[in-house]
This record gives sequence, structure tokens and C-alpha cells, in this order.
Amino acid sequence: MAKISWNRQKEENKDFFSRVYEIAKLVPHGRVTSYGAIARCIGSPQAARMVGWAMNQANSHPEFIPAHRVVNRTGLLSGKHHFGGPRVMQELLESEGVRIEDDRVVNFSSLFWDPSPELI
Repeated sequence: MAKISWNRQKEENKDFFSRVYEIAKLVPHGRVTSYGAIARCIGSPQAARMVGWAMNQANSHPEFIPAHRVVNRTGLLSGKHHFGGPRVMQELLESEGVRIEDDRVVNFSSLFWDPSPELI
């Protein structure tokens, strides 16, 4: 019984991750969103941490997922250690014109993209 339950949970996570990735792929170039904004958009407002887990696994997805555009609710690059080096996330954002200081997006509120109003 435990194995069936585990497999079901794995499938539910896969579906959850797929929904997260669909939203993450829509974050515009040069903009950022947050784990919580994605969680709210997919109808799981308490699942910001799980969105973070999905972003940590994004590099194993067959399509490119711009996980570097997903930061925490204050603009902090909290997932930077999952990009193959401590500066890769920052470099990817800076290549899109996003300024970073002390591991935080400068002008976060003006660069923040909320998917919910556009997609719901």
C-alpha cells in the first residue's frame, strides 16, 4: 500500500511541477516573479516552498525553464545555489538587464511580474 501511495504522490508532484513550469516559462525577459506568486496563480497559495523545489529541479526538465527569473518575495536570489555556481543566477538576470546588489533584485517592485492578473 505504501508504494502505491508514494507513486500517487510522485505523480501529483509531477503535475504540480508541470503547472509551475508552465507559469515560469511565461515570465517575461528582464522581469522576475516570486515562488508565492506562482503558487497563488496555480491555486496552491500555501505551496511557495514547493514551487522552490520545482525550480531547483528545473534543470532536469527537457525544455528550458527560466528558473533564474523566480526569486523570493523580497527579490532575494534564494535559489542561486542550484544553478551550477553561486553567481550563475545573478549573471543570467544581469544578462537580461536586471540589476542585482547583495543577492537581491534592485527595483524588485517595478520588475515584479504577477502572473495571476494576466492568466486568470
